[in-house]
Amino acid sequence: MCTKTFFWNIRGFNDPDKHRHFASWLLLNQPIVGVILESHIKEQNLSPIMQRVCQGWSYFSNHDTDEDGRIILMWKFPASVNILHQSKQSITCSVSVPGTVDFYFTAVYALNLREERITLWEDLKEVQTTLFLETKNWIVGGDLNQIIHFSEHPSPTVDHLTSDMLELKDTLMEIGIMDLRYQGCSHTWTNKSLAAPITKKLYKVLVNEAWSDSFPDITATFLPFEFSDHTPCLINLSTPLPTTGTKPFKFLNFLTTLPQFLDAIGEAWILCGNRALDLHVLAYKLKQIKRAIKTLNRERLSDIQKRMSITNDLLKVLQVQAMEDPTPENFEAEKIMHHKWTFLRGIEEAFFKQKSRINWLHLGDQNTLFFMKVATARFSYNSICSLLLPNGELITDPELMCRIAVEHFTNILAPSILPQLSSPFSWFLQIQPYRCDPS
Repeated sequence: MCTKTFFWNIRGFNDPDKHRHFASWLLLNQPIVGVILESHIKEQNLSPIMQRVCQGWSYFSNHDTDEDGRIILMWKFPASVNILHQSKQSITCSVSVPGTVDFYFTAVYALNLREERITLWEDLKEVQTTLFLETKNWIVGGDLNQIIHFSEHPSPTVDHLTSDMLELKDTLMEIGIMDLRYQGCSHTWTNKSLAAPITKKLYKVLVNEAWSDSFPDITATFLPFEFSDHTPCLINLSTPLPTTGTKPFKFLNFLTTLPQFLDAIGEAWILCGNRALDLHVLAYKLKQIKRAIKTLNRERLSDIQKRMSITNDLLKVLQVQAMEDPTPENFEAEKIMHHKWTFLRGIEEAFFKQKSRINWLHLGDQNTLFFMKVATARFSYNSICSLLLPNGELITDPELMCRIAVEHFTNILAPSILPQLSSPFSWFLQIQPYRCDPS
């Protein structure tokens, strides 16, 4: 089942013309949970509008804490929503959908003034603490009315971090939520001014660590703003990352620590001849070396975590034997096993360190759980879920994406018709004066 949620700032939702467009958008994208922000619908008008525009939907607004009801939470079957907290700038609820892990959703609409937004930041801290959301799947989405970095503003005069940005950044770090990876529009709001156009990234989709563990493949998509001045955000909870038939070869640095490494490389190189006189032969030799490296990794270090666990169990057995029967043979066996366990532990850490790309973390921390989380998050963040063609078509089929990517880079790196050189050959010779000996 396709499980989608959305949030969209539709200022002036009282306008009947926006009702028709919004109903068409819902029909096209088929979300089952969503939020309308900055609607400015009075409480007495809310029920007639929702019954006319969103038939079959249940809804809840924060009119009890804000007379303008700036946040309208809406859901439909089979989703089940339980309201847990509301304030002038947020609504927090739990969401249950059959076939999907339950999660907690906080919809946010921050007010314009800094003093008012500080109240929201404190409110988020309180919600996390009172509802124990640190260990639960928690997603925060909406209009923060504040950028977190000057790169989210196009003006060259905005070139440094302000106190407002730092306050928001500190709040997000304190409650442990971070940006969900996204695609589509990088900026989410426009003033629609022809004379002095401005765009900013005011929308955020933020998730905690527990969410990343439960939904590692999820991506937010910021779509065109259509009839609003804000882009809608659509989050599909049931979209897996594209997979390929084979994984690309990756050289693992810790293989160089194996005693058999140089012998395996040397043997593979010699079997293909001692010399490589052209690129074709060199490519063939490197391919044979790659096979030797894969074989070495598979035979010596495959399932490194399982190997380390087994070695650790054997080490504990030998340590007990050495304590019960303190003979030189038992202590020598314990010493050898301890050395093997230490070696495998270093290999495991080096593996996760390279996989997670944590360049600032020094070897020795042995924090493999942290490495696993970072490696998983990095894989999700770097995965390409879709391609947007120049004609505006969005491609999500993995095989078609593969063909388009190959065609794109083939046209760049190996075009069928080579372009004319704009510089004479003599100019290229002047760049590098080195010449090979003709003999």
